[in-house]
Amino acid sequence: MKVILKHDVDKLGKIGDIVKVAPGYGRNFLIPRELAMEATPGNIRITEQQKLAVAKRDQREKSAASLVARELVKLTVTLRRKSGEGGTLYGSVTGIDIADFLITHKIDIDKRKIQLDDPIKTIGEYQVPVRLHREVIVPIRVVVEAEPESE
Repeated sequence: MKVILKHDVDKLGKIGDIVKVAPGYGRNFLIPRELAMEATPGNIRITEQQKLAVAKRDQREKSAASLVARELVKLTVTLRRKSGEGGTLYGSVTGIDIADFLITHKIDIDKRKIQLDDPIKTIGEYQVPVRLHREVIVPIRVVVEAEPESE
């Protein structure tokens, strides 16, 4: 039995793949759980059209991400935080802080796209990767400075 996968299935294939499976596996597992649909000529045609639409949308998103990436490369994120002895921050710098800085510079990026493994807890200069698209990852320069002490 041939089926078209609606979702990625481990050890079987990815979305849109046409795969041959045992009839029982297809009828009793894949189709009822809406992981796949039967590979009829009409369903194959619909799937091909959907693949083209997804490819076009993906290309548009990638080109838009590339334009944003050009702007990000030019920018340096400078954040001032209160710090103690030895450059240790009171608190930390997170992806939210970086996203807020970018919004003030008219670049709207979701905080989840900023790939900061652990919060920054010391003064210094860091390279933080930003995943704008599946294929577009750009490092931005983040400088954390000590806030001047007021007397």
